[in-house]
Amino acid sequence: MTALVDGLLSRALNASSRRNMRTIDGGRPHLLYQSVIALACGQRIEEHDHPGEATVQVLRGRVRVTAGDDTTDVSTGQLLIVPDVRHSVIALEDAALLLTVAKRTIPTPANRVNPDLPGSYQRHHQRGRRRWPVNAPLP
Repeated sequence: MTALVDGLLSRALNASSRRNMRTIDGGRPHLLYQSVIALACGQRIEEHDHPGEATVQVLRGRVRVTAGDDTTDVSTGQLLIVPDVRHSVIALEDAALLLTVAKRTIPTPANRVNPDLPGSYQRHHQRGRRRWPVNAPLP
């Protein structure tokens, strides 16, 4: 992650937009995705909303997040839960952020949830199909 942050910040400082970004996990077809965003000091992400719940962890530098009427300064190592309102970000220093978004979905009706998930996992695993990531604990 350190090498990725170093590279993105270097490119952001040399880019005309003074920003850079890379999605590191997930993307359009996934419900959860993570992106690293690099911003040169003074650059901002204009007010916007996102498709679901989100967190911002500052990997380097310092940023100011304004959400609705609230403004919070966030520094290296801090994690901020971004409320589901329009918000903006400005880099108070050269900064890199880890943005994690869990996109909204239509809730699954209770009668469609498989109550036998451990058994289902065992059956799929025995057939050679993996239902969950390899490093996920067995429910």
